[in-house]
Amino acid sequence: MAQTAGFKLLIADDHASMRQTLRALLSPLASEIREAADGAQATRLFAEQQSDWVIMDIQMQPVGGLAATRAIRQRFPAARIVILTQYDDADLRAEAERAGACAYLLKDDLAALTRLLARETGQARDHISNVKDPPLQP
Repeated sequence: MAQTAGFKLLIADDHASMRQTLRALLSPLASEIREAADGAQATRLFAEQQSDWVIMDIQMQPVGGLAATRAIRQRFPAARIVILTQYDDADLRAEAERAGACAYLLKDDLAALTRLLARETGQARDHISNVKDPPLQP
């Protein structure tokens, strides 16, 4: 079993089931996980905790993920925010980059998120073998 890391994670998504899925997937990598249901709550929680990583959905109400990313990065320039969305859209990718996100990943490839966090936190050898990649398409 992999050792628990010492990093703090904030998951911001308006769907409780997605937050639960991400919590279950990422709990082996994080020592503390907090959750936000919208961008305003994510901004407030980040200011309180200053998480090491933020996983941010784009489409949330009343404050969306891009606005929250901009707000967090404006106040905390070193914040590491990963946009996790269902929208594979070049304009949204560009907007996320301008907002200050360090990565833009799709919800249909959660293995990519796990690989990113494992690699960036030095846990790749401990955790990456537990991640199953989808088969390559012919």
